[in-house]
Amino acid sequence: MSIISAIKGWWNRMFSNAVKKNFGVSGIESQRMKDAIKTWLDIYQGNAPWVDPVEDIKSIDFAEKICSTIANLVTLDIDVQFDGIRKNYMQQFYNSSVAPKLREWVEFGAAAGTVILKPNGEGVDFVTPDRFEIIKKDGNHNITDIVFQDSYEADGKHYTKLERHRFWDADVRMPDSEEYTRMTYYTIENKAFVSKISTEIGVPVALTDTKWLNLQPEVHITKKNDEKLNSMLFGLFKMPSANKIDFDSPLGVSAFSKAIEELKDLDVAYSRNSTEIFDSKRIVLVDERLVQMPATKDSKGNIIRNKLHLPKFAKNVNADDQNSFYQEINPQINIEQRKQEIDFQLSLIGCKCGFSNGYFVLDEKTGMVTATQVEADDRETIQLIKDTRDKLKVCLDDLFYAQSVFADLYGLAPVGEYEANYDFGDITFNAEEDRARALQLANSGYFPKWYYLVHWEGFSEEEARAMVEEAQPKEEGLFSEE
Repeated sequence: MSIISAIKGWWNRMFSNAVKKNFGVSGIESQRMKDAIKTWLDIYQGNAPWVDPVEDIKSIDFAEKICSTIANLVTLDIDVQFDGIRKNYMQQFYNSSVAPKLREWVEFGAAAGTVILKPNGEGVDFVTPDRFEIIKKDGNHNITDIVFQDSYEADGKHYTKLERHRFWDADVRMPDSEEYTRMTYYTIENKAFVSKISTEIGVPVALTDTKWLNLQPEVHITKKNDEKLNSMLFGLFKMPSANKIDFDSPLGVSAFSKAIEELKDLDVAYSRNSTEIFDSKRIVLVDERLVQMPATKDSKGNIIRNKLHLPKFAKNVNADDQNSFYQEINPQINIEQRKQEIDFQLSLIGCKCGFSNGYFVLDEKTGMVTATQVEADDRETIQLIKDTRDKLKVCLDDLFYAQSVFADLYGLAPVGEYEANYDFGDITFNAEEDRARALQLANSGYFPKWYYLVHWEGFSEEEARAMVEEAQPKEEGLFSEE
């Protein structure tokens, strides 16, 4: 275990103890689930447990490649547009606080299995599983009680905030009546702490003495009609695979959770190949008497035996027979065998992570000419990306809802509804095929030719319209010249 991993594990235990001490509640996540998340994050960061400098086993960070590939495909040409009275406010929120970081968030989510996106008043907090503690969930595995931790350093002091979100039932007395009614509030509690050292939560401090001075210690939220909120005030993004680590957990599993052993084998295979290449330099063993120049004498008559300057690959040795000792060592590299081994591991990793067979190989794939072929050959990859996009939409819907609730609470935008419309890029996109199809539709009159010139040839609308107009045949008039 690395020192960094040990520190993280110790801090997580301290966080859990602080939650129990200050809120009187304990997390429901199993230790097995916490250990798995820690392992996934270590592997993603290049600190896999099998990395061993003594045995010369290094990591090529292929787990990061898997997560990056998923994030790139999931967010390919993503666009979110809003309708409704509140569309301008929501559009500005998405464009400034969500879109610039979305691909990065998806990559981290693929690595950790789960991330939470939470509005913070100025943007969005991105929270990994090691920075929140789940207290309660409902029968559908939806989180209903959770504590987040945030921290920063200023003036040599370390500040930590514990922020609890939960649904809370209370019997409330009706106005001008002796009757009570059961209401469900969404409660947010904020508690701040300060310490002189980073390895302690520290002692309580007023929120007004921290950067969180605009937050209230406790807030109770309902809809205007006193009904329960639709969801928790954050978006939870998790990978679509079933959680076989902990059946009762509401969290997802890492994109590479099923391929841990294969990732280890890949790193070992690569490291062995790398070591073999490093040790494959040519060596020439030659008796030192074979490389001596004829002896000479200095001005005093002393005999001087000069030696030739040898290249780095030549080594002087002592031999019994100066006339016969000369040996070249040219180690053979098992390139093809090593490549086949690495390719096998790459293919197996891709399949176990949900990609189509052969998606990850050392050589480029061939034979995929049309979009139909791509879709047929990559159907597993397409399904993986579709399922992950569906999970991302759920997360963003809840994030947008949370931001809209805060907009109502603090009067940040006009009162009214909104609707989010999602558009994702086609991962089977084939530019030349789609260009030919668009030209055919334009020639058939299904849309204007200037539209084709704008979207496929790069002309401005003004230029395209002028070109189409000029290309139209001119009708001959009564006095047209012959």
